[in-house]
Amino acid sequence: MGSKQRIERHKEFIREQILNAALNIGIKSGWHALSMRKIAEVIEYSAPAIYEYFGSKEEILRELTRNGFILLTKQLQEAKSKFNNPLEQLRAMWKAYWNFSLSEQKRYQIMFGIEFTCCDFKKTLAESERAVSLFQGVIAEILHQNDAREATVQQYYYTFWSTIHGLISINLIRSDVPEEINTQVLSAAMESILDDMLAITASSSDNP
Repeated sequence: MGSKQRIERHKEFIREQILNAALNIGIKSGWHALSMRKIAEVIEYSAPAIYEYFGSKEEILRELTRNGFILLTKQLQEAKSKFNNPLEQLRAMWKAYWNFSLSEQKRYQIMFGIEFTCCDFKKTLAESERAVSLFQGVIAEILHQNDAREATVQQYYYTFWSTIHGLISINLIRSDVPEEINTQVLSAAMESILDDMLAITASSSDNP
């Protein structure tokens, strides 16, 4: 391995240390407690040295957000791959989404600006679009629709997302919602939207 490769590997190692330290601070103390100084203390680096890798705390949060969407997309793909039927795929994907929000609560908070807005979402992350595309692709398959009816696909995606994200948000800011209630609401909401989608599909097939 050449000296240039060793330098690049060392830089990547430090960069990962910074991100891991930031994530751990967010998990333990909340995102408002995050600072370049605290990150430097955790990895035993000087604060000015941190700026060689990230220009600001916001850049670190944005990278953590990007990594969160990469992880979410991977879990959605894994859930989808377990089924061939698009209805079962969509159910599994939204359940995987729900489980991700529970296991990665602090990541989810910065990814979607719950209690803490970290990023300028006018600059859409490509990684977040991939997760959306996965959902919309399965929804389109269920509806048997093409690009000409893309608005309908988006409508159903946002119906699912606003309902499930709303329930997640409630759970992230409150800890007293019984698990049984969450399960019932999540299942009932998904099945209600799916029933509506299937009704539209049946109507379209009856009226070609």
